[in-house]
Amino acid sequence: MTRIMVVEDDENLRIALAAKLRTPDVEVDACGDIKTADPALRENNYDCVVFDRMLPDGDAIDYVHARRREGWHAPVLFLTARDALADRVAGFEHGGDDYLVKPFAMAELAERVANLCRRAGIFRPTVLSHTDLVMDCARREVRRAGALLTLTNKEFAVLEYLLTRAGRTVGRADLIEHCWDEQTDPMSNVVDATVRRLRRKLREPELIHAVRGVGYRLGTP
Repeated sequence: MTRIMVVEDDENLRIALAAKLRTPDVEVDACGDIKTADPALRENNYDCVVFDRMLPDGDAIDYVHARRREGWHAPVLFLTARDALADRVAGFEHGGDDYLVKPFAMAELAERVANLCRRAGIFRPTVLSHTDLVMDCARREVRRAGALLTLTNKEFAVLEYLLTRAGRTVGRADLIEHCWDEQTDPMSNVVDATVRRLRRKLREPELIHAVRGVGYRLGTP
């Protein structure tokens, strides 16, 4: 599952950007300032982050420059009305991967973001495995004991997240945060319902174990 963050203080544009980028395979989080976005940017592995440069609490290139010095590698696309050559150069010098001047075409933005997401995917493992379960992330295929399984996008995302943390307990809130977007009600039963379906499809012997009051763990049969 691809995950994108949009940081834009213009509410109408922020909503429009999120709607354009969101698909069944792409989750989009959106914030209006750096302070609100920062905890999510530190917690989650985003495939691309779209920053408006001039935000209420500062110039986004300063934030990105500081995070790059900490070793942060998420691809960044800057949006700005500042179209001078010096501004564009500064964006790249401070850690930006792409730069798009306002006004812009939504179709172009979507293609630029998709390109950055593909680039980010190069550095991810393409195959995850645990006991007799094998997930080919590039082909979006899952096999159990050699048998091909048919999973929905959410089931695939949940299983992928559990596979990357095999043997560790993953909380329901953590699954919602990483496999759904901010519009999902954390009190809903979407996680339990998705895991129930996933367990049925994985068949016996059971690999996904419930940890009472906490969440789920991908363990041994």
